[in-house]
Amino acid sequence: MSAGAAGDDGAGGGPGGDGLFPEPFATGRARTVVAPGAVHVPGWLSAERQRELVTVCRGWARGPVPIRHTVLPNGGVMSVQTVCVGWHWQPYRYTRSAGDVNGARVAEFPSWLAELGRAALVDAYGDPAAGAAYAPDTALINFYDGDARMGMHQDKDERSAAPVVSLSIGDSCVFRFGNAEGRGRPYTDVRLASGDLFVFGGESRFAYHGVPKVYPGTAGPGTGMSGGRLNITLRETGLTDPSGT
Repeated sequence: MSAGAAGDDGAGGGPGGDGLFPEPFATGRARTVVAPGAVHVPGWLSAERQRELVTVCRGWARGPVPIRHTVLPNGGVMSVQTVCVGWHWQPYRYTRSAGDVNGARVAEFPSWLAELGRAALVDAYGDPAAGAAYAPDTALINFYDGDARMGMHQDKDERSAAPVVSLSIGDSCVFRFGNAEGRGRPYTDVRLASGDLFVFGGESRFAYHGVPKVYPGTAGPGTGMSGGRLNITLRETGLTDPSGT
């Protein structure tokens, strides 16, 4: 997550009539290569796994560093709420402790979550070697209510160029996936639904991306959420300092 993440590009409306989803949708419900290294796998998480992840994320949201609206250096406040695991993200760096919240050390990154990330890469890329080499050590968990947005931004605060693994639970959203040159066109709008996996690495690792709209009330009853969208993103920070500086 990086500069511009708090912005709202003003896009709105529903499918098929507002330019976000010209008919037919830019992505159907089949595995789709959106760009080189960027793959959408619909329905990757089972309903049971979604509920398990929601329960775990609720625990992380209560602390030791609780979920919060991140304040940007320019004074802007992000409309999404974020909690971190493994490393704490604050604009625009990673630390072990949350100096911008309560000074506590963030929750440890569990090994099972790394295993989930490796399985995601194997299924997205069809390459067991890609999964074996993947060693995520942080997760950024973002919660979107019906009004939250994420402006076009690059995930470039990591020192590693390993892929980003993104998991969606709850309400559907418009995921706008662009290019590495700037926030504007060309980009592709993908509808991400509950249980979907999106991976971007390789040529697409530093592509701009954002969420211009969430569709409230679109999640199924089996997610364990009463409303909103939960997005879990796994990354390799490339950091090794055990002191947490």
